Amino acid sequence: MLTFLAILTMFLYGLVVVLASVVPLRSRYSVYERTRRVKAGDTEVARDVQREETADDVAGILKVLGALVLVVFILLALTTFGWLFGSFIAVAGVLLYGPLARVPPIHETSQHLYERIERPTLTFITQHHGIFKFFRSVPRDVRDEAYIASREELVHTIEHLPTILSREEQQLIRHGLKFSTITVESVMTPRSVMDVVQQEDLLGPLMLDELHKTGHSRFPVVDGDVDHVVGVLYIHNLLQLQDKKTHKASSLMTTPVYYIKENQTLDHALAAFLRTHHHLFVVVNEYRETVGILTLEDAIEALLGRKIVDEFDTHDDLRAVAARNPRGNNHPPKHTDV
Repeated sequence: MLTFLAILTMFLYGLVVVLASVVPLRSRYSVYERTRRVKAGDTEVARDVQREETADDVAGILKVLGALVLVVFILLALTTFGWLFGSFIAVAGVLLYGPLARVPPIHETSQHLYERIERPTLTFITQHHGIFKFFRSVPRDVRDEAYIASREELVHTIEHLPTILSREEQQLIRHGLKFSTITVESVMTPRSVMDVVQQEDLLGPLMLDELHKTGHSRFPVVDGDVDHVVGVLYIHNLLQLQDKKTHKASSLMTTPVYYIKENQTLDHALAAFLRTHHHLFVVVNEYRETVGILTLEDAIEALLGRKIVDEFDTHDDLRAVAARNPRGNNHPPKHTDV
């Protein structure tokens, strides 16, 4: 008889650990996604809806059953092993069943057993919902799990959804979310590699050939140096000339010139492009010194997260070209960087 009671005590303790180790399965989808799938006629989502509706009931039942079995275990331990040794076993059991429930093999086995009986269990609870709702504990608040608190968290979430979004879609959304934080300075064509035209330059065949080789379609027109931009020259305007005369750049350039500060954001720049209907801005610093140029193409590339390279582009990345300093700016034979 004593052996039977000892085995029954250990069995009940094992049952306590199993009940504590089970985690009720909840829906894989948000409330919005469940509603959308139901309206779309997705019959498989009904299982997820049932899981979510009964999750708090299942959690309450597991706690009630665990508590009842734990009480019976304590009484049996005291009866079987005596007050002294039984009390020690009972206290040790109460303290250890939680950690034991978290042991991976025990948790995986308990979860597997629950999943095998989940369907009939959920059906039974649904049919007797009015009774089992009294066993509910404080319902779990799932709002924090559905709430995204920052752009960074949203980007992280998007990057971990490879089965829903393609790599191109992830890249487009990621760059779109970061677009308002990117500054003009980070994507502009730097001053050191700007191709400009002097306002007194004669636009003959040789000059046109040189301009065409740059791969650009628009050029700032300057009066002496790049800190004095007076207009913008468009290649297509030169190609539309009907006469064969040689013209000065100043007679064919367009005005006014539009300036933007280097610390402005790209969303501001894009709005300005759309408002002014111009495709090239001169970028200046706080002292109104020219530090580069920004084109509509630069802003679109930053928004899309990819370079727009056509047959007229001679370089994929002019910022990389500027970093190599191909024109030898401030690089005399004798120099020292400090």
